Amino acid sequence: MAAELHVELVAADRSVWSGEATLVIARTTSGDIGVMPGHQPLLGVLESGPVTIKTADGNVVAAVHGGFISFADDKLSLLAEIVELADEIDVQRAERALERAKAAADAAAERRADVRLRAVTGVH
Repeated sequence: MAAELHVELVAADRSVWSGEATLVIARTTSGDIGVMPGHQPLLGVLESGPVTIKTADGNVVAAVHGGFISFADDKLSLLAEIVELADEIDVQRAERALERAKAAADAAAERRADVRLRAVTGVH
């Protein structure tokens, strides 16, 4: 069996996902980062973006909006303000939100809607 790390994906209001993974890809203020078992300890600030968690059973993808990433001793914590698993996202609603945000020139709302749509499609 391949080496794994324990991952906790937590939103401000709930625990979203917990389990074992071989790789986690997230966007930080320093750029995209991939964390595998044995990675150097890290602490970083999460940017809004899709997070991909690669497990033995496939991928878990979530839209993450702000927060922190912490890794040590093969334990990764993603603590975010808002987290939406890809299968929880209503694509039509996110598309409408993106259109409204563009029409209103609301950059923050546009970014949130775009992240939701990228999480559903698996595009980083």
